[in-house]
This record gives sequence, structure tokens and C-alpha cells, in this order.
Amino acid sequence: MDTAQVILSVLVVVIIIVSLLSNVVVLICFLYNPEIRKQVPGLFNLNLTFCNLLLTVSNMPLTLVGLVSEARPGGDGFCHIVGFLDTFLSTNSMLSMAALSIDRWIAVVFPLRYHSKMRHRDAVLVLGYTWAHSVSFSTVATCFSWVGYHRLYASCTLFNPRASSRTQFVIFTVFFHAFTFFLSFIVLCVTYLKVLKVARFHCKRIDVITMQTLVLLVDIHPSVRQRCLEEQKRRRQRASRKISTFIGTFMLCFAPYVITRIVELFPAVPINPHWGIVSKCLTYSKAACDPFVYSLLRHQYRKTCSEIINRLLKRSSMNASGPGHETQVHSIPAAE
Repeated sequence: MDTAQVILSVLVVVIIIVSLLSNVVVLICFLYNPEIRKQVPGLFNLNLTFCNLLLTVSNMPLTLVGLVSEARPGGDGFCHIVGFLDTFLSTNSMLSMAALSIDRWIAVVFPLRYHSKMRHRDAVLVLGYTWAHSVSFSTVATCFSWVGYHRLYASCTLFNPRASSRTQFVIFTVFFHAFTFFLSFIVLCVTYLKVLKVARFHCKRIDVITMQTLVLLVDIHPSVRQRCLEEQKRRRQRASRKISTFIGTFMLCFAPYVITRIVELFPAVPINPHWGIVSKCLTYSKAACDPFVYSLLRHQYRKTCSEIINRLLKRSSMNASGPGHETQVHSIPAAE
């Protein structure tokens, strides 16, 4: 192994650890807090967490094995199963992010009609489409033997070694990424930009009310006035920062890999083998980012994590003080 392969191997190990721990924490919060389970976005987050966890325990370790050993992990049948999972889970993850953006768009743009427009039944139907979409493309690729070990990515993924079906594979690859990555990206942009527009409109109304109040309060201290103006600025930036995070992480993690897969369809264009693995690692890193982007940085999840930690610490302190307390009780008659 050269230096680049060692660095990439360490990177994959770090991604596996962070992804496993963060997604497990999200799952624990979902099971612990009934309020999270009642909310419709919780179903989308649960589906996204399920995909990330399965990807972490199934595909990432095999990519690490392929990277270290520079050989295919397992036989053809095993690699076909892993390739099916890779296609299914990555597709399902992208569509789950699009579903979350639609949910937030409805919640912000139609707040009074949100509970009638987005019920648990509607969320189940949306998730049903994501699963049907993912299973369809994965099944087609598996039935045509378009999954296998790809040395460029050190993974069992979409791959066509036969020249006879090259045209069909090219058409399938283009349609697959068009109806998965580009469709999800368009949905993310349209919904979140509408959310940002509404958020800025509300911020502008709040700013007008705040400025009118500051004008009326002639005797207000300059420091208080300055804090109000700074809060206005932070409020405007907060919405833009969140939207940029949602769309930016999606593009940063998935776009390099998708572009590489499209460029790969042209044999005349050479691709650096290290870059292929880097682009694959970027897609894996999305599984480690999602718990923070969509769940753990939210107040409800942070509060749930604090409650779980406090409960564990309280229980451990009670267990630690238990034997000493019993010893003290039994020693009282002896002292008398």
C-alpha cells in the first residue's frame, strides 16, 4: 500500500466510527422520546438513519477490505448482493433527503394546513415511493449483472465488464442518476429556496417591528439597541446558513461521485484511481454528516440526549453509592 491508500484507509475507518456512533444516537433518541416518534419528520429521519446504518455495517467495511487487500472481498454472488445494497441504500438516502425538504417546505409555507397536508399516512406513501424507486433501479442493475467489484472505487457497486451491453448500461446509468441524484437536487433547491424566501419575509417583518420599537424607546441604552441590531443580523444569517448546509452537504458528498460515474462512461477520459476512492469516501461521509445536519443539532434531539445522559449518570451514581450505603446501615447496630 502506498501513502495515499493508507490515508484513505484511515479516512474510511474514521467515517465508519463517526457514522455508526452518530446514527445509533439518533436511533436511541427516536426510541426514547415519544414526541419525536409522533412527528412526521421523525419517520423520514428514521428511514435515513436506517439506510445510513446499513450502509455503514455492510458496504463501508468491504470497501476498506478492498482498499487494503486490493482485491474483491468475497465471491461473485456475495459481491452482487453488496452491489445491490450499495445502489439501493444510496438511492434511498437521496430520496429521503428530498422527502425531508418537502416536509419542511409544507411546514413553513403552509403552517396552518401542515397537519392536514402531511400526516403519517402521507409520510408512509412518500417512503413507499422512495423504496419502490430504490428497489426498481437496484433490481434492474442486478438482473442485468450490472453490479460487481469495481477497482476504481474498491467497492461492489454498479459495474459492467461486458462490452456487448455497453450501450444499455450507459443509458441505464444516465437515467439512474438523472432520476435519483438530479431529481433529488432539484427538489432540494426548489423547496429550500421557497423556505428561505418565506423565512426572509418573516425576518423582514420582525425587523420592521423591532426598528419601530427602538425608535419609540428614546431612552433605551445604546448597548441594548446594538444587541437588538446584532440579533436581527444573526436571524437573517441563520436561515441562509441552514439552507446552505442542507444543499451544500448534499452536493459536496454526492456530486463528485455522480460526475465521476458519468465521466467514466467515456473511455477516452482517464480517471485517477485515487480520485475514484476519494469520491466514494465522500458519499460515505454523507452517512456520517446526516445525523448532525438533520437531527442531533436540533434542540429536541439535544435535549433528549441530555436527558438520556443525565439518567445514565444518575443510575450509575446510585449504583455506586448503593454498596457504601448498605455498609453504613449495617454498621450502625455494631457501633451501638
